[in-house]
Amino acid sequence: MFKIVEKNIIGPQVKLMRVEAPLIARKAHAGQFIIFRTDEAGERIPLTIAEADAESGLVTIIFQEVGLSTIKLGAMNEGDYILDFAGPLGVASHLDNFERVCVIGGGLGCAIAYPQAKYLHSRGAEVDIISGFRSKELVILEDEMRGASKNLHMMTDDGSHGEQGLVTKKLEELVKAGKNFDAVIAIGPLVMMKFVAITTKPYGIKTIVSMNPIMVDGTGMCGACRVTVGGETKFACVDGPDFDGHLVDFDEAIRRNNIYREQEQAAREAHLCNLQREDVNRG
Repeated sequence: MFKIVEKNIIGPQVKLMRVEAPLIARKAHAGQFIIFRTDEAGERIPLTIAEADAESGLVTIIFQEVGLSTIKLGAMNEGDYILDFAGPLGVASHLDNFERVCVIGGGLGCAIAYPQAKYLHSRGAEVDIISGFRSKELVILEDEMRGASKNLHMMTDDGSHGEQGLVTKKLEELVKAGKNFDAVIAIGPLVMMKFVAITTKPYGIKTIVSMNPIMVDGTGMCGACRVTVGGETKFACVDGPDFDGHLVDFDEAIRRNNIYREQEQAAREAHLCNLQREDVNRG
């Protein structure tokens, strides 16, 4: 059992939790993740570790309530206990050889991009962050990202905050202006990472993407998280989650990611209907 010691709402349906998990906190590195289960009947869901504090023993997770399990997690409060909280899982990001890096986060992907940028910035690398959101109301972690970068470029689809346009627009502008990045790290929706890789490929810029496919056991046994990289099958839970963006078959990953969309929506709606009935009965 793992105690929730802090809970904050940082955006629409987006929550930050700090969980008491000292063994994980001591061993976790940027890029790794945990798998949680709220209760005995719950499914296993991966979440990237946003921050780990070895001294306090706290692990920070940031998530959006989009499916049944994240809705259940979001309904838990400080002092509650999560049944399972396993980790750290996955291969830690290899970042030590980069001196000039562009870190790109799309939407909730900024919660994963932030620890990468923070680590790079802490060791003296020159870090540009490009963060993309649909609108100002959805912006998260702006102050934290500003503190973890030399330059923060905020992009919104509607222009309500920062500059209007996609993250790839700003990336191309920076490269054409003479920014010589050792690497670009892109984390966010699959389609965003796909087009970041397409943008960087003509310039020969090393591009790292973080893959978060459907995952069950987190140990490479079930094969649910397989992705095709350079024509070979890889498992995101043990071979990743970081991969060479120029080698990932994004079209296949997008198709696989949509396989259970109808079932996920049905489970979410059934859970919300049950909550509404409970509210009526209590009333």
